[in-house]
Amino acid sequence: MYCRISSDREGAGLGVDRQEQDCRELASRLGWTVAAVHADNDLSASNGKPRPGYLALLGDLRAGRADGVLAWHTDRLHRSPVELEEYIAVCEPRGAPTHCVKAGPLDLATPSGRMVARMLGAAARFEVEHASERVRRARVQAAMEGRWAGGTRPYGYAPDGMTVVEVEAGVVREAAARVLAGGSLGALARELNDRGLRTTAGGLWRAGAVRRVLLSARNAGLAAYRGEVLGRARWPAILDEDTWRAVAGVLTDPGRRTRPGREPRWLLSGLACCGVCGSAVRSTSSAGRPTYICRTGKHLARDAHQVDSYVTAVIVERLSRPDAVDLLTRDVPVDTGPLFARRLALRGRLDGLAVAYGRDEIDAGQLAHGSGVLRAELGAVDAAIAEVGRTSALAGVVDQPDPAAVWAGLSLDRRRAVVDTLVQVTILPARKGRRPGWQPGQAYFDPVSVRVKPKRAAAQGG
Repeated sequence: MYCRISSDREGAGLGVDRQEQDCRELASRLGWTVAAVHADNDLSASNGKPRPGYLALLGDLRAGRADGVLAWHTDRLHRSPVELEEYIAVCEPRGAPTHCVKAGPLDLATPSGRMVARMLGAAARFEVEHASERVRRARVQAAMEGRWAGGTRPYGYAPDGMTVVEVEAGVVREAAARVLAGGSLGALARELNDRGLRTTAGGLWRAGAVRRVLLSARNAGLAAYRGEVLGRARWPAILDEDTWRAVAGVLTDPGRRTRPGREPRWLLSGLACCGVCGSAVRSTSSAGRPTYICRTGKHLARDAHQVDSYVTAVIVERLSRPDAVDLLTRDVPVDTGPLFARRLALRGRLDGLAVAYGRDEIDAGQLAHGSGVLRAELGAVDAAIAEVGRTSALAGVVDQPDPAAVWAGLSLDRRRAVVDTLVQVTILPARKGRRPGWQPGQAYFDPVSVRVKPKRAAAQGG
């Protein structure tokens, strides 16, 4: 016996229980003995995901532990022609019949029985695709009208999709600010988990989950379908549109540095370069101490504690200068009005191309060429909007009364962003011998072997 329900909102398995009851009544009428009951609760048969109960059913048939199948309806067994053919391949040589409460018997050992099964399967597949199309059209219509079409509760909003949850909205704003200041998604996820915060599904945060939340257009009060913004929404925004587009621009930038695997644990991992070959350095452990080494060879091995302390002292000294705030000076436009006007015009021209193609006024080649040109310009406009909103990693540090104290309280990823903004660090192999002034018993470090070169100068000073 096999029972399945696609969606169990109550989580009580009531639909499966009702199917089993009906199937047991059918078994009694047929005089069949139920060898086993296999069920898949809250699982679809049309999305291709494995169904443990269904796989167990096939296993019983192959092993001879069962010689027939009872189901409530054929669409409980299959909604995919591929699965149906596999099922026929298992049942046909064994002469295993299928009886359904609502669809009657299926004799898969005969051509006519298999034809009926395939016709029912095709009808079930049509219903799936038709329902999917109805859902798609409903969601597009809802987005165009600025309504929420339902689904999983969006982070930052109540289950109605309209009411802002201020605690979660604050997390979104904080995460957006951190990303614009150069913070990493992995570090953000760890901090959220450490603070006991969870996703809307109650799970732990991962970098990908943080990214998905921040890329959601609903944060800016915009309604979208499959990533395409279709208009203003009726729910209140958590972020202003400039900020959201800036965050989206940062996260989707092809040149954005990504670090697969573990997040860096030391200040200069992947940022500093080897003074011999120019490759980035990485951190490792040598004799129980963290050590920077060259990625591509054995050109150097330097104590990470000492190098980090020296670079930190240089950075803090630079941040503490009176002219440090001038490092925030930017040479980008701050008025996004013309950019958004141009974006709106480009979107209108893209829509016009689609209408012209639908009327046979242009051919497919012209549509593709025109769309490519317009989308390239649209991408450049979006990049400009993102750059306007991008916050310097130095904001909130150099413009504070005591930058040294602020630095002490920064997370590692934020410190790394500050270093990456201000300087290029080159680590050289340690020189032989000891520098003048060194006394036996003192920790030895030669600052000459670490070059800290400014990436940019302030309006005054160096």
